[in-house]
Amino acid sequence: MTMSNSDRLPDYPLHSDLVRRLKSALDAKDEERVTHLICTEVGHVDAVIELDNDDWMKDPAAQLPVGALVGLWTLEYKRELTTPLCIAAARGHTACVRHLLSRGADPDASPGGQGALHEACLGGHTACAQLLLQHGADPDLLSAEGLTPLHLCLTAASLGCAQALLEHGASVHSPGGAGGDTPLHVAAQRGLDEHACLYLRCGARVDTRNGRGETPLSAACGAARRPDEHARRLRLCALLLRRGAAADARDEDERSPLHKACGHACPGLARLLLRHGADAGALDYGGASPLARALQTAACAPEPGPQRTVQTLLNHGSPAVWPDAFPKVLKTCAPAPTVIETLFNAYPQLRVSESWREVIPEEVFQMHQAFYQSLLALAHTPRCLQHLCRCAIRKLFGKKCFHLVPLLPLPKSLQNYLLLEPEGVLH
Repeated sequence: MTMSNSDRLPDYPLHSDLVRRLKSALDAKDEERVTHLICTEVGHVDAVIELDNDDWMKDPAAQLPVGALVGLWTLEYKRELTTPLCIAAARGHTACVRHLLSRGADPDASPGGQGALHEACLGGHTACAQLLLQHGADPDLLSAEGLTPLHLCLTAASLGCAQALLEHGASVHSPGGAGGDTPLHVAAQRGLDEHACLYLRCGARVDTRNGRGETPLSAACGAARRPDEHARRLRLCALLLRRGAAADARDEDERSPLHKACGHACPGLARLLLRHGADAGALDYGGASPLARALQTAACAPEPGPQRTVQTLLNHGSPAVWPDAFPKVLKTCAPAPTVIETLFNAYPQLRVSESWREVIPEEVFQMHQAFYQSLLALAHTPRCLQHLCRCAIRKLFGKKCFHLVPLLPLPKSLQNYLLLEPEGVLH
Protein backbone atom coordinates (compact mmCIF):
# COMPACT_ATOMS: atom_id res chain seq x y z
CA MET A 1 0.00 0.00 0.00
CA THR A 2 1.59 3.27 -1.12
CA MET A 3 0.37 6.82 -1.20
CA SER A 4 0.97 10.13 -2.93
CA ASN A 5 -0.81 13.42 -2.41
CA SER A 6 -2.96 15.27 -4.90
CA ASP A 7 -0.07 17.70 -5.56
CA ARG A 8 1.97 14.76 -6.85
CA LEU A 9 4.36 14.70 -3.91
CA PRO A 10 6.74 11.70 -4.02
CA ASP A 11 5.13 8.36 -3.14
CA TYR A 12 6.09 6.81 0.17
CA PRO A 13 5.05 3.55 1.84
CA LEU A 14 2.73 3.61 4.82
CA HIS A 15 4.31 2.11 7.89
CA SER A 16 3.03 -1.43 8.42
CA ASP A 17 2.02 -0.58 11.98
CA LEU A 18 -0.16 2.27 10.72
CA VAL A 19 -1.75 -0.06 8.17
CA ARG A 20 -2.63 -2.55 10.89
CA ARG A 21 -4.05 0.15 13.16
CA LEU A 22 -6.14 1.63 10.32
CA LYS A 23 -7.51 -1.81 9.44
CA SER A 24 -8.34 -2.48 13.08
CA ALA A 25 -10.12 0.85 13.46
CA LEU A 26 -12.19 0.32 10.31
CA ASP A 27 -13.14 -3.23 11.31
CA ALA A 28 -14.20 -1.96 14.74
CA LYS A 29 -16.18 0.93 13.17
CA ASP A 30 -14.24 3.25 15.50
CA GLU A 31 -14.88 6.54 13.74
CA GLU A 32 -12.88 8.57 16.23
CA ARG A 33 -9.78 6.40 15.78
CA VAL A 34 -10.24 6.26 11.97
CA THR A 35 -10.49 10.05 11.91
CA HIS A 36 -7.36 10.40 14.01
CA LEU A 37 -5.31 7.97 11.91
CA ILE A 38 -6.36 9.30 8.51
CA CYS A 39 -6.30 12.96 9.38
CA THR A 40 -3.20 13.10 11.57
CA GLU A 41 -0.96 10.19 10.62
CA VAL A 42 -1.75 9.48 6.96
CA GLY A 43 -0.66 12.94 5.97
CA HIS A 44 -2.14 15.12 3.22
CA VAL A 45 -5.92 15.42 3.46
CA ASP A 46 -6.31 14.61 -0.24
CA ALA A 47 -3.67 11.89 -0.28
CA VAL A 48 -4.07 9.36 -3.07
CA ILE A 49 -3.86 5.84 -1.67
CA GLU A 50 -2.92 2.97 -3.96
CA LEU A 51 -4.53 -0.39 -3.27
CA ASP A 52 -3.07 -3.65 -4.57
CA ASN A 53 -4.57 -7.13 -4.87
CA ASP A 54 -3.08 -8.26 -1.60
CA ASP A 55 -4.26 -5.19 0.25
CA TRP A 56 -6.34 -5.69 3.38
CA MET A 57 -9.06 -3.48 1.88
CA LYS A 58 -9.90 -6.42 -0.42
CA ASP A 59 -11.83 -8.30 2.23
CA PRO A 60 -13.40 -11.40 0.59
CA ALA A 61 -15.97 -11.69 3.38
CA ALA A 62 -17.34 -8.18 2.89
CA GLN A 63 -20.92 -7.93 1.62
CA LEU A 64 -20.76 -4.56 -0.09
CA PRO A 65 -22.25 -3.75 -3.52
CA VAL A 66 -20.24 -4.35 -6.68
CA GLY A 67 -18.02 -1.35 -7.28
CA ALA A 68 -17.38 -0.55 -3.62
CA LEU A 69 -13.83 -0.32 -2.32
CA VAL A 70 -13.97 -3.71 -0.69
CA GLY A 71 -14.20 -6.51 -3.24
CA LEU A 72 -13.24 -10.09 -4.05
CA TRP A 73 -9.78 -11.58 -4.26
CA THR A 74 -8.64 -11.95 -7.83
CA LEU A 75 -5.80 -13.75 -9.58
CA GLU A 76 -5.04 -10.68 -11.65
CA TYR A 77 -2.81 -7.90 -10.40
CA LYS A 78 -4.95 -4.79 -10.19
CA ARG A 79 -4.11 -1.32 -8.93
CA GLU A 80 -6.81 0.91 -7.51
CA LEU A 81 -6.50 4.48 -6.35
CA THR A 82 -8.61 6.06 -3.65
CA THR A 83 -8.53 8.86 -1.07
CA PRO A 84 -9.14 9.01 2.66
CA LEU A 85 -12.47 10.74 1.95
CA CYS A 86 -13.55 7.94 -0.41
CA ILE A 87 -12.60 5.30 2.16
CA ALA A 88 -14.55 7.08 4.90
CA ALA A 89 -17.62 7.62 2.69
CA ALA A 90 -17.62 4.02 1.44
CA ARG A 91 -17.51 2.74 5.03
CA GLY A 92 -20.15 5.19 6.27
CA HIS A 93 -17.83 6.86 8.80
CA THR A 94 -19.74 10.14 9.12
CA ALA A 95 -17.49 11.77 11.72
CA CYS A 96 -14.43 11.01 9.61
CA VAL A 97 -16.07 12.48 6.51
CA ARG A 98 -17.00 15.60 8.48
CA HIS A 99 -13.46 15.99 9.83
CA LEU A 100 -11.82 15.55 6.42
CA LEU A 101 -14.17 18.07 4.81
CA SER A 102 -13.54 20.56 7.59
CA ARG A 103 -9.82 20.19 6.82
CA GLY A 104 -10.45 21.12 3.19
CA ALA A 105 -10.68 17.72 1.50
CA ASP A 106 -11.86 17.92 -2.10
CA PRO A 107 -15.37 16.37 -2.15
CA ASP A 108 -15.08 15.62 -5.88
CA ALA A 109 -11.63 13.97 -5.88
CA SER A 110 -11.89 10.68 -7.75
CA PRO A 111 -8.43 9.32 -8.61
CA GLY A 112 -9.84 5.79 -8.75
CA GLY A 113 -12.70 6.72 -11.09
CA GLN A 114 -15.38 7.24 -8.43
CA GLY A 115 -15.76 10.12 -6.02
CA ALA A 116 -16.71 10.00 -2.37
CA LEU A 117 -20.33 10.75 -3.26
CA HIS A 118 -20.44 7.71 -5.55
CA GLU A 119 -19.07 5.59 -2.72
CA ALA A 120 -21.58 6.93 -0.19
CA CYS A 121 -24.48 6.15 -2.54
CA LEU A 122 -23.21 2.65 -3.25
CA GLY A 123 -23.16 1.94 0.47
CA GLY A 124 -26.47 3.71 1.17
CA HIS A 125 -24.82 6.10 3.64
CA THR A 126 -27.24 9.03 3.63
CA ALA A 127 -25.50 11.11 6.30
CA CYS A 128 -22.21 10.95 4.42
CA ALA A 129 -23.90 11.89 1.15
CA GLN A 130 -25.60 14.88 2.78
CA LEU A 131 -22.30 16.11 4.26
CA LEU A 132 -20.56 15.86 0.91
CA LEU A 133 -23.34 17.74 -0.86
CA GLN A 134 -23.37 20.44 1.81
CA HIS A 135 -19.65 20.92 1.19
CA GLY A 136 -20.14 21.41 -2.52
CA ALA A 137 -19.87 17.92 -4.00
CA ASP A 138 -21.16 17.83 -7.58
CA PRO A 139 -24.47 15.87 -7.50
CA ASP A 140 -23.95 14.96 -11.17
CA LEU A 141 -20.25 14.09 -11.01
CA LEU A 142 -19.48 11.42 -13.60
CA SER A 143 -17.48 8.35 -12.69
CA ALA A 144 -14.94 6.85 -15.06
CA GLU A 145 -17.79 4.66 -16.37
CA GLY A 146 -20.01 7.67 -17.03
CA LEU A 147 -22.30 7.14 -14.05
CA THR A 148 -23.67 9.84 -11.77
CA PRO A 149 -24.13 9.21 -8.03
CA LEU A 150 -27.87 8.79 -8.68
CA HIS A 151 -27.08 5.83 -10.96
CA LEU A 152 -25.36 4.17 -8.00
CA CYS A 153 -28.38 4.32 -5.70
CA LEU A 154 -28.85 0.58 -6.16
CA THR A 155 -30.49 -0.59 -2.94
CA ALA A 156 -33.51 0.28 -0.83
CA ALA A 157 -31.11 1.69 1.77
CA SER A 158 -29.95 4.33 -0.73
CA LEU A 159 -33.33 6.09 -0.92
CA GLY A 160 -32.13 8.82 1.46
CA CYS A 161 -29.07 9.36 -0.72
CA ALA A 162 -31.28 9.74 -3.79
CA GLN A 163 -33.49 12.27 -2.00
CA ALA A 164 -30.44 14.29 -0.93
CA LEU A 165 -29.03 14.27 -4.45
CA LEU A 166 -32.30 15.51 -5.96
CA GLU A 167 -32.62 18.23 -3.31
CA HIS A 168 -29.19 19.46 -4.42
CA GLY A 169 -30.10 19.55 -8.12
CA ALA A 170 -29.16 16.12 -9.44
CA SER A 171 -30.64 15.33 -12.86
CA VAL A 172 -33.11 12.45 -13.25
CA HIS A 173 -32.65 12.51 -17.03
CA SER A 174 -28.93 11.71 -17.38
CA PRO A 175 -28.14 8.58 -19.40
CA GLY A 176 -25.29 6.70 -17.78
CA GLY A 177 -22.68 4.16 -18.71
CA ALA A 178 -22.43 2.05 -21.84
CA GLY A 179 -26.11 1.08 -21.65
CA GLY A 180 -27.43 4.63 -21.51
CA ASP A 181 -29.68 3.89 -18.54
CA THR A 182 -31.35 6.77 -16.73
CA PRO A 183 -31.77 6.62 -12.93
CA LEU A 184 -35.37 5.49 -13.55
CA HIS A 185 -34.09 2.56 -15.64
CA VAL A 186 -31.74 1.62 -12.80
CA ALA A 187 -34.55 1.76 -10.23
CA ALA A 188 -36.76 -0.33 -12.54
CA GLN A 189 -34.08 -2.98 -13.06
CA ARG A 190 -33.54 -3.23 -9.32
CA GLY A 191 -37.22 -3.28 -8.42
CA LEU A 192 -36.87 -0.09 -6.34
CA ASP A 193 -40.45 1.15 -6.37
CA GLU A 194 -39.85 3.96 -3.86
CA HIS A 195 -36.92 5.27 -5.87
CA ALA A 196 -39.02 5.16 -9.04
CA CYS A 197 -41.84 7.07 -7.35
CA LEU A 198 -39.34 9.71 -6.21
CA TYR A 199 -37.84 10.09 -9.69
CA LEU A 200 -41.25 10.37 -11.34
CA ARG A 201 -42.25 13.10 -8.87
CA CYS A 202 -39.08 14.93 -9.88
CA GLY A 203 -39.96 14.83 -13.58
CA ALA A 204 -38.43 11.59 -14.86
CA ARG A 205 -39.88 10.61 -18.23
CA VAL A 206 -41.75 7.33 -17.94
CA ASP A 207 -41.12 6.17 -21.52
CA THR A 208 -37.54 7.36 -22.07
CA ARG A 209 -35.38 4.73 -23.77
CA ASN A 210 -31.87 3.51 -23.02
CA GLY A 211 -29.25 2.41 -25.52
CA ARG A 212 -31.00 -0.94 -26.04
CA GLY A 213 -34.32 0.72 -26.82
CA GLU A 214 -35.82 -0.29 -23.47
CA THR A 215 -38.27 1.83 -21.52
CA PRO A 216 -38.13 1.61 -17.71
CA LEU A 217 -41.14 -0.74 -17.83
CA SER A 218 -39.33 -2.99 -20.29
CA ALA A 219 -36.20 -2.92 -18.10
CA ALA A 220 -38.25 -3.85 -15.03
CA CYS A 221 -39.87 -6.80 -16.78
CA GLY A 222 -36.57 -8.02 -18.22
CA ALA A 223 -34.62 -8.12 -14.96
CA ALA A 224 -34.42 -11.44 -13.16
CA ARG A 225 -35.58 -11.05 -9.56
CA ARG A 226 -35.77 -13.40 -6.61
CA PRO A 227 -39.25 -14.78 -5.77
CA ASP A 228 -39.42 -12.64 -2.64
CA GLU A 229 -38.92 -9.52 -4.78
CA HIS A 230 -41.80 -10.19 -7.20
CA ALA A 231 -44.34 -8.18 -5.18
CA ARG A 232 -42.08 -5.13 -5.15
CA ARG A 233 -41.50 -5.38 -8.92
CA LEU A 234 -45.24 -5.76 -9.48
CA ARG A 235 -45.85 -2.53 -7.51
CA LEU A 236 -43.18 -0.76 -9.54
CA CYS A 237 -44.65 -1.85 -12.88
CA ALA A 238 -48.15 -0.90 -11.75
CA LEU A 239 -46.80 2.55 -10.82
CA LEU A 240 -45.18 2.99 -14.25
CA LEU A 241 -48.38 1.92 -16.02
CA ARG A 242 -50.47 4.33 -13.92
CA ARG A 243 -48.09 7.10 -14.93
CA GLY A 244 -48.69 6.35 -18.60
CA ALA A 245 -46.00 3.83 -19.55
CA ALA A 246 -46.74 2.06 -22.84
CA ALA A 247 -47.57 -1.56 -22.03
CA ASP A 248 -46.52 -2.75 -25.49
CA ALA A 249 -43.31 -0.72 -26.09
CA ARG A 250 -40.72 -2.74 -28.07
CA ASP A 251 -36.96 -2.75 -27.56
CA GLU A 252 -34.30 -3.11 -30.26
CA ASP A 253 -35.15 -6.83 -30.59
CA GLU A 254 -38.87 -6.08 -30.89
CA ARG A 255 -39.48 -7.68 -27.50
CA SER A 256 -42.28 -6.20 -25.46
CA PRO A 257 -42.48 -6.06 -21.66
CA LEU A 258 -44.88 -9.02 -21.95
CA HIS A 259 -42.24 -11.10 -23.76
CA LYS A 260 -39.85 -10.45 -20.88
CA ALA A 261 -42.37 -11.08 -18.11
CA CYS A 262 -43.30 -14.40 -19.71
CA GLY A 263 -39.64 -15.28 -20.19
CA HIS A 264 -39.24 -15.03 -16.41
CA ALA A 265 -42.51 -16.93 -15.75
CA CYS A 266 -44.15 -14.06 -13.87
CA PRO A 267 -47.93 -14.64 -14.22
CA GLY A 268 -48.94 -11.70 -12.03
CA LEU A 269 -46.87 -9.30 -14.10
CA ALA A 270 -48.12 -10.83 -17.36
CA ARG A 271 -51.70 -10.39 -16.15
CA LEU A 272 -51.04 -6.75 -15.24
CA LEU A 273 -49.58 -5.99 -18.67
CA LEU A 274 -52.38 -7.77 -20.53
CA ARG A 275 -55.01 -5.81 -18.63
CA HIS A 276 -53.25 -2.62 -19.73
CA GLY A 277 -53.46 -3.57 -23.40
CA ALA A 278 -50.33 -5.62 -24.07
CA ASP A 279 -50.58 -7.73 -27.23
CA ALA A 280 -50.63 -11.43 -26.32
CA GLY A 281 -49.81 -12.40 -29.90
CA ALA A 282 -46.90 -10.04 -30.54
CA LEU A 283 -43.82 -11.49 -32.26
CA ASP A 284 -40.24 -10.42 -31.64
CA TYR A 285 -37.52 -10.34 -34.34
CA GLY A 286 -36.92 -14.05 -33.78
CA GLY A 287 -40.58 -14.84 -34.41
CA ALA A 288 -41.26 -15.76 -30.78
CA SER A 289 -44.53 -14.86 -29.08
CA PRO A 290 -44.96 -14.31 -25.33
CA LEU A 291 -46.40 -17.84 -25.16
CA ALA A 292 -43.28 -19.24 -26.80
CA ARG A 293 -41.13 -17.39 -24.27
CA ALA A 294 -43.16 -18.87 -21.41
CA LEU A 295 -42.85 -22.37 -22.83
CA GLN A 296 -39.08 -22.00 -23.18
CA THR A 297 -38.78 -21.53 -19.41
CA ALA A 298 -41.29 -24.22 -18.40
CA ALA A 299 -38.75 -26.96 -17.67
CA CYS A 300 -36.48 -24.82 -15.48
CA ALA A 301 -38.67 -22.20 -13.77
CA PRO A 302 -40.29 -23.18 -10.46
CA GLU A 303 -43.95 -24.11 -10.51
CA PRO A 304 -46.59 -22.81 -10.70
CA GLY A 305 -45.05 -19.84 -12.55
CA PRO A 306 -44.86 -21.31 -16.08
CA GLN A 307 -48.30 -22.96 -15.92
CA ARG A 308 -49.98 -19.82 -14.54
CA THR A 309 -48.26 -17.71 -17.19
CA VAL A 310 -49.40 -19.98 -20.03
CA GLN A 311 -52.92 -20.08 -18.59
CA THR A 312 -53.02 -16.27 -18.29
CA LEU A 313 -51.90 -15.81 -21.90
CA LEU A 314 -54.45 -18.27 -23.28
CA ASN A 315 -57.26 -16.68 -21.27
CA HIS A 316 -56.32 -13.30 -22.78
CA GLY A 317 -56.51 -14.53 -26.36
CA SER A 318 -52.99 -15.69 -27.10
CA PRO A 319 -52.84 -17.94 -30.16
CA ALA A 320 -51.91 -21.51 -29.25
CA VAL A 321 -48.89 -23.31 -30.71
CA TRP A 322 -49.21 -24.56 -34.29
CA PRO A 323 -50.58 -28.13 -33.89
CA ASP A 324 -47.73 -29.77 -35.82
CA ALA A 325 -45.26 -28.19 -33.39
CA PHE A 326 -46.89 -29.68 -30.30
CA PRO A 327 -44.50 -32.70 -30.14
CA LYS A 328 -41.59 -30.23 -29.87
CA VAL A 329 -43.38 -28.48 -27.00
CA LEU A 330 -43.96 -31.86 -25.36
CA LYS A 331 -40.26 -32.69 -25.61
CA THR A 332 -39.21 -29.34 -24.11
CA CYS A 333 -41.88 -29.07 -21.42
CA ALA A 334 -42.32 -32.71 -20.41
CA PRO A 335 -41.03 -32.08 -16.84
CA ALA A 336 -43.91 -29.60 -16.38
CA PRO A 337 -47.08 -31.65 -17.08
CA THR A 338 -49.40 -28.88 -15.87
CA VAL A 339 -48.05 -26.70 -18.68
CA ILE A 340 -48.67 -29.48 -21.21
CA GLU A 341 -52.21 -30.02 -19.88
CA THR A 342 -53.09 -26.31 -19.96
CA LEU A 343 -51.85 -25.88 -23.52
CA PHE A 344 -53.36 -29.15 -24.76
CA ASN A 345 -56.79 -28.15 -23.45
CA ALA A 346 -56.71 -24.97 -25.53
CA TYR A 347 -57.33 -27.10 -28.66
CA PRO A 348 -60.73 -28.68 -29.45
CA GLN A 349 -58.87 -31.71 -30.77
CA LEU A 350 -55.23 -32.61 -31.35
CA ARG A 351 -54.17 -35.73 -33.19
CA VAL A 352 -52.23 -37.62 -30.53
CA SER A 353 -49.60 -40.07 -31.78
CA GLU A 354 -48.24 -43.02 -29.85
CA SER A 355 -44.81 -41.88 -31.03
CA TRP A 356 -45.10 -39.00 -28.56
CA ARG A 357 -44.09 -41.47 -25.88
CA GLU A 358 -40.57 -41.45 -27.34
CA VAL A 359 -39.99 -37.75 -26.62
CA ILE A 360 -40.93 -38.05 -22.94
CA PRO A 361 -37.90 -39.00 -20.81
CA GLU A 362 -38.48 -42.26 -18.94
CA GLU A 363 -37.90 -40.73 -15.50
CA VAL A 364 -40.37 -37.93 -16.28
CA PHE A 365 -42.96 -40.42 -17.55
CA GLN A 366 -42.66 -42.50 -14.38
CA MET A 367 -42.90 -39.44 -12.15
CA HIS A 368 -46.10 -38.23 -13.86
CA GLN A 369 -47.41 -41.55 -15.12
CA ALA A 370 -51.15 -40.94 -14.55
CA PHE A 371 -51.10 -37.75 -16.60
CA TYR A 372 -49.03 -39.04 -19.51
CA GLN A 373 -51.01 -42.26 -19.73
CA SER A 374 -54.21 -40.19 -20.01
CA LEU A 375 -52.56 -38.10 -22.75
CA LEU A 376 -51.43 -41.08 -24.82
CA ALA A 377 -54.80 -42.78 -24.37
CA LEU A 378 -56.34 -40.00 -26.47
CA ALA A 379 -54.54 -41.40 -29.53
CA HIS A 380 -57.55 -43.61 -30.22
CA THR A 381 -60.47 -41.55 -28.91
CA PRO A 382 -61.96 -38.08 -29.37
CA ARG A 383 -62.11 -35.55 -26.55
CA CYS A 384 -65.14 -35.69 -24.27
CA LEU A 385 -68.25 -33.59 -24.94
CA GLN A 386 -67.61 -31.41 -21.89
CA HIS A 387 -64.24 -30.39 -23.31
CA LEU A 388 -65.77 -29.59 -26.71
CA CYS A 389 -68.36 -27.39 -24.97
CA ARG A 390 -65.53 -25.63 -23.13
CA CYS A 391 -63.75 -24.88 -26.40
CA ALA A 392 -66.97 -23.55 -27.97
CA ILE A 393 -67.52 -21.12 -25.09
CA ARG A 394 -63.90 -20.02 -25.09
CA LYS A 395 -64.02 -19.38 -28.83
CA LEU A 396 -67.15 -17.26 -28.36
CA PHE A 397 -65.56 -15.20 -25.56
CA GLY A 398 -62.19 -14.86 -27.31
CA LYS A 399 -59.82 -12.42 -25.60
CA LYS A 400 -62.40 -11.71 -22.89
CA CYS A 401 -62.36 -15.18 -21.33
CA PHE A 402 -60.58 -13.88 -18.25
CA HIS A 403 -63.32 -11.26 -17.77
CA LEU A 404 -66.51 -12.96 -18.97
CA VAL A 405 -66.14 -16.49 -17.57
CA PRO A 406 -66.28 -15.33 -13.90
CA LEU A 407 -69.56 -13.55 -14.71
CA LEU A 408 -71.30 -16.78 -15.77
CA PRO A 409 -73.85 -18.20 -13.26
CA LEU A 410 -71.84 -21.39 -12.86
CA PRO A 411 -70.20 -23.15 -9.91
CA LYS A 412 -66.62 -22.09 -9.28
CA SER A 413 -65.36 -25.51 -10.33
CA LEU A 414 -66.92 -25.11 -13.79
CA GLN A 415 -65.58 -21.56 -14.12
CA ASN A 416 -62.11 -22.91 -13.33
CA TYR A 417 -62.62 -25.64 -15.94
CA LEU A 418 -63.47 -23.03 -18.59
CA LEU A 419 -60.35 -21.05 -17.59
CA LEU A 420 -58.11 -24.12 -18.17
CA GLU A 421 -57.34 -24.88 -14.55
CA PRO A 422 -55.36 -28.15 -14.64
CA GLU A 423 -56.88 -31.31 -13.17
CA GLY A 424 -53.95 -33.71 -13.48
CA VAL A 425 -55.48 -35.94 -16.20
CA LEU A 426 -56.99 -35.49 -19.67
CA HIS A 427 -60.41 -36.69 -20.86
